[in-house]
Amino acid sequence: MAAVSLLSLRTKYRNMKDRKPGASEPPAAGPATDGEIIRACQAGDERAFATLVERYSGRAYWVAHGLLADQEEARDVVQEAFLRVYRALDRFDFDQSFYTWLYRIVVNLAIDRLRKLSRARSVSLDDVGEPASGTSAEVAPGRRMEASETGVEVRAVLARLPDKYRTVMVLRELNGLSCKEIAGIVRSSHATVRWRLHVARKYFKDEWERREQRREQRRGSGRANDGL
Repeated sequence: MAAVSLLSLRTKYRNMKDRKPGASEPPAAGPATDGEIIRACQAGDERAFATLVERYSGRAYWVAHGLLADQEEARDVVQEAFLRVYRALDRFDFDQSFYTWLYRIVVNLAIDRLRKLSRARSVSLDDVGEPASGTSAEVAPGRRMEASETGVEVRAVLARLPDKYRTVMVLRELNGLSCKEIAGIVRSSHATVRWRLHVARKYFKDEWERREQRREQRRGSGRANDGL
């Protein structure tokens, strides 16, 4: 399998978004701004909150999915995020953007979920020992980014990145946010985000190349065995 570039990775996930059934996409820009919709929510208009959910649920889902690589976990995170938004909307700070606030909640919930899942999986692996061939979580139904070898490998490589690097990688490369926008979401400086993104890209590239080398070695060993 050929090495994947960051540009092709971003294109791949944008194409996945277009093909994803049931994932809502933000509607065309209308006259109502986020601030106007939030004020309507604060005045008791329940339909206004439904507009916010419709506008941002698709993008929030893909942020969560990029971090968790699991459809059901991503949906749970998005539902919990909007529940928290609804409960706190009366205290919304109009000096910040709504989507920055929402994405920050989604990212924090996804990272918390990742840590809980990691602990649970560690216990499970300790209990059952080495998994049988073909039962890896990367290829199990409901626990894959897409039904392809490349998707499985991308998920595995992203999973190797520390949380702070994986977060900026997902937000920038898979969701197309600017470093300035990411800085607001993760509450770090613009320079810090740029540095983390630089480190994340290097981590990703190095890990991808190590996996490529291992695959080539396995293919070479298989060819040698076939010639015996």
